[in-house]
Amino acid sequence: MRFLFLLAFMGGALFTHAARVDTVNVFSPSMHKTVRTVVITPSGYEKGKNYPVVYLLHGYSGNYADYIRNIPGIASDADTYGLIIVCPDGRYNSWYFDSPVDSSARYETFVSTELVQWVDGHYATVRDRSGRAIAGLSMGGHGALFLSFRHQDIFGAAGSMSGGVDLRPFPDNWDLAAQLGPYAQNPDRWENHSVINLVYLLHPKTQPLALIIDCGTEDFFYTVNMNLHHLLLERNIPHDFITRPGAHNWNYWSNSVRYQLLFFHRFFQHG
Repeated sequence: MRFLFLLAFMGGALFTHAARVDTVNVFSPSMHKTVRTVVITPSGYEKGKNYPVVYLLHGYSGNYADYIRNIPGIASDADTYGLIIVCPDGRYNSWYFDSPVDSSARYETFVSTELVQWVDGHYATVRDRSGRAIAGLSMGGHGALFLSFRHQDIFGAAGSMSGGVDLRPFPDNWDLAAQLGPYAQNPDRWENHSVINLVYLLHPKTQPLALIIDCGTEDFFYTVNMNLHHLLLERNIPHDFITRPGAHNWNYWSNSVRYQLLFFHRFFQHG
C-alpha cells in the first residue's frame, strides 16, 4: 500500500493526503502580474496519462487558498476521481470578468485563456472542453457560470454554489460598483455582466454545457438562483438544480463542492 505523506502547505500547516498540493505563480500578460494558484494533482499522477481539470473559483473577500483551508479533505477528492483541481486567486472583488472600470482586473481573460493555457502547458491534461469543468461559490459561482456561458469552447461543464447569478438587485454590495461603475449611471454594464442575462448563449442541442446549480434556502442569493433555475426550465436548458436547508457559509459549501465534483466526474466519464 502506498504510504500517505505529510504535505506542508502555507507556512507550516500540515495536512495528510495522498494527493499533492502545490502553490504556484501564474503570470498574467493581460494584468502584468503573477497570480497565486493552488494546483492539486492526484496520487499516482504521471505525465503519460491525461487528466481532466476542475477549476474552482473562490468567493468575495477570499483567495486561492480558501478551498484547501476550509475543506482540507478536498485533496482526497482529486484522488477519488483521478482529476486535477486548480484554485486561482481572483482578487477579493474581481467577480471574474474583465472590468470596464479597472484595467488591472482582467480576470475573464486570465481564467478562461491565460490560466487554462498555463495549466495545459505545465500538467498532463485533457486539452479539450470534454476534460474541463469550472465551478465556484458566491462571487465564484457567478464567475464560473459567466465564464462558461461565454467560453463554451473552453469549458464543457460548469457549476455554481450559492452564486451571485444576478448582480442587479445588489447595487451597493460587495464592491460591484468599483468593477462596473455605479448602477444608476451604468445600467447596461450591470445587465451585460449578470449571468441570468446570458442564458441566451446556451444552446441545448449544439455542444450543450453540462450545468449544476446549488443554493441553500436561507441564502441571500436564493431568490436569484431560483429565478435562474426557472429561466433555464423555460428555455429547455438541461441542468441539475439542488436546493436544501442552508445558508451562505462553508458548512453548506463543504457538501456542495462534493456534489459538484461527482457531477463533473460523471461528465468526464460519459460526456
